[in-house]
This record gives sequence, C-alpha cells and structure tokens, in this order.
Amino acid sequence: MTTAPSPVRQPAWQLSRSAIGLWVTEGVIASLFLGIGATLFIMFVPDDLGGPFPVLRWLVPTASVLYAVMAIGVRPWFRFRVHHWEVTADAVYTLTGWLTRTWTLVPISRIQTVDVTRGVLQQLFGLSTVAVLTASSQGTVRVWHLEADVAQRVADDLAHRAEQVRDQAT
Repeated sequence: MTTAPSPVRQPAWQLSRSAIGLWVTEGVIASLFLGIGATLFIMFVPDDLGGPFPVLRWLVPTASVLYAVMAIGVRPWFRFRVHHWEVTADAVYTLTGWLTRTWTLVPISRIQTVDVTRGVLQQLFGLSTVAVLTASSQGTVRVWHLEADVAQRVADDLAHRAEQVRDQAT
C-alpha cells in the first residue's frame, strides 16, 4: 500500500512589513488619478444630458471612493497576509494570490539566473525583488518586496548554490 504524499506546507516567511506601506502608496497614487478622472467627468459632463449620464454623475465618484478605500485600507493588508516565500536547501518556494492561490516551487538545480531589482517606490521603502529565472515554461519566479539587504543575501546564496549544483553535474 502506498501512502499519499504530504500536502505542500505554507512557506515560512512573509514579505517585509514595509510592503504594506508600498502598497498603500501605490493605492494612494492610483486613487488620486482615478479621483482626478472622476472630477473631470463631473466637471465636463453637463447636468442636463439624458440617458445614463445623470446616474453616472454620482456613480463615478462613489466608485472612485470605494476603490480608494479598498486600494488603501484593505488590499495592502490582505496582500501582506497571503504572500509568503521560503528558500530551502533544495528549492525556492512562493505562495501568492488572494482568490486564486499560486504555489511555485523552483528546484535549485533549475535556476539559471538570479536578479535583484528595485523600483522607484521600492527604493523609497528600502525594498527589492528577487527574480529567479529558470528554463521552464513558467519563466521567472519573483519574490516580491523583501528588505534590500535580505534580497541581496538571498540572491547571492541562490546564485552560489545554483553554481555549485551545475559544477557537480558536470
């Protein structure tokens, strides 16, 4: 009788708490642009137009406010709770997504390139993203929003271990 494999466990590490601030900032920026668009819509759509326009004059700003509440007050906290990562002796392991959960396991032996990137907002919050490139059809696996020094150590460690595995295979 064969036993079923044990279920995949949750990766051990959450992203940096600074990621919450980054996501809030992204939400504020997006909400400002949406708010400007809603304001322009209200300013330039006359009151006396028929059809759906009278309803849209209150629906557009209401939807903009609801979006801002979600993007600034709710989404960053949910994202922080659901994004996890871990590097084990054998693999890089990520778990992402709210409704659709994506588990990604990249064996160290499949790693071709490891990059560390820092976007403009990430730099403001002291964060970096580790990108692990493989030869698989899935392409690059990213561990988002790690503290910059942690990301650099993880990337250096992965690159070193991937090189050792390649050297052992030859």
